[in-house]
Amino acid sequence: MTDLNREERMIVFAPTGKDAELTCRVLQAAGIECFTCLDAEQVLREMNDGIGALLLVEETLTRDFVDRLSRRIFDQPNWSDLPILLLSSVGASSRALNNPVQMLGNVTVLERPVRALALISAAGAALRARKRQYGVRETDQRKDEFLASLGHELRNPLAPIRTAAGILCRMHPESPEIGHICGVVERQVAHLTRLVDDLLDVARITRGKVVLQRAPTTLSAVINQAVEICAELAGSAGHEIAVSLPATETTIVADHARLVQAVANVLSNAIKFTPRPGRISLDAVLEGDDVEIRVRDPGIGLETDTIARIFDLFTQNEVGTAQVKAGLGIGLSLTRQFIEMHGGSVCAYSEGLGHGAQFVLMFPRDAAAHVERDAASHAAPAQAIAQAMPVLIVDDNQDAADMLVSLFRSHGYDTTAAYNGCDAVLEAARLTPEVIVMDLGMPGMDGYEAARRIRQSPGGRSLVMIALTGWGQEGTRKKALEAGFDFHAVKPVDIDVLKNYIAQSRPRHDSKMSA
Repeated sequence: MTDLNREERMIVFAPTGKDAELTCRVLQAAGIECFTCLDAEQVLREMNDGIGALLLVEETLTRDFVDRLSRRIFDQPNWSDLPILLLSSVGASSRALNNPVQMLGNVTVLERPVRALALISAAGAALRARKRQYGVRETDQRKDEFLASLGHELRNPLAPIRTAAGILCRMHPESPEIGHICGVVERQVAHLTRLVDDLLDVARITRGKVVLQRAPTTLSAVINQAVEICAELAGSAGHEIAVSLPATETTIVADHARLVQAVANVLSNAIKFTPRPGRISLDAVLEGDDVEIRVRDPGIGLETDTIARIFDLFTQNEVGTAQVKAGLGIGLSLTRQFIEMHGGSVCAYSEGLGHGAQFVLMFPRDAAAHVERDAASHAAPAQAIAQAMPVLIVDDNQDAADMLVSLFRSHGYDTTAAYNGCDAVLEAARLTPEVIVMDLGMPGMDGYEAARRIRQSPGGRSLVMIALTGWGQEGTRKKALEAGFDFHAVKPVDIDVLKNYIAQSRPRHDSKMSA
């Protein structure tokens, strides 16, 4: 049976009498694929392999089975609402069925004895509804693929723009005008990069690909980094951010990066919707074993109906004819997702238009975890690399490659470019570089294959190889490491990040060379 057939089949669970046999005979005569399960365990196993609809008889609704099945129903992806047909002798109005039906959700009750036509009609309707759900799933998958491709395509031009600005600053370090221009470019590139990251986070969350990296951190570190991210936006808008933290340092166990992103999204939202100049307050307090972060602004405020949907994806606040809009309408949705993944909640409050708004983020701090942070977070910054270290830059985007070559050279590296995978393999053999920074998505021989060939060549094992790409998915990173890369960096990347990667790898690669 193909996966498609499994998704279109009716699973029948009627273990006593002849209900299963008769039901399947009627449905199969109507062209509906059936699969009979003998016990609850088999039902749950078969559901993992694909299901169009589920047919039960009331005798199967034991407390244990209903509880386990309802948990499975609750954990369905957003697109899914599994249709369930229930054959009952007592009828839909029976109080005995009230609780199971409510727990299982999308249930159609058919009274016994059920006529063949009624059974076929109900089963057909359930399977047609299920097919429409699969259409929603496919649309979501195409959307996620589009967002991932969009992120890649946007990151590619951002990389040479950031690199060119860095070169310009190093060429004219004493010029305030050039410094101002470079600052504008860097801030706008950072803003675009954050928008791209938000788009990709939406795709990852909807596919269940975001996994929290929990580790000890401090509340002050989270708050200070979030404020730092928003400082430039606040300054340009003429706003002051007033921060209040607990008197004593507070250790929390959480995904530091995701919490920072959640707080920064709320803070940037307050900045955007507050007329200049304004004072925005951020108060972090301890409430028992929970952390509560309150962000208040004197801005345009929220209407009651807006509060109800402010955290929905792609929702933007509109006020009168001005229709104040900013960003993509996904920042607050990501905040809610990240805080809920931490076991917390997010709420918004406002007394109405013109009265400002308050957002409250609450999540457990896990105060029992006071282990020291990973030593890597305290690693010393990269030391100066020996001058004239040979570096090979590989990218089919010639502008991106040439700009990165110029930037590396300005930092003292002996740098050369190649513009495709085949040339990368040839240049690696000819130049014997110590470091290769290579794009992945190149036509012809891609970066994965080029990396594998270079690793297999004489001296290839001692190289530091960094994948530099617009693809930020975890699967891309894993594939890059399996191909032989030491690191995976997402465009646009700061030169100091690449230098730090090189510094981290040199002792390991030096030991390989001496061996």
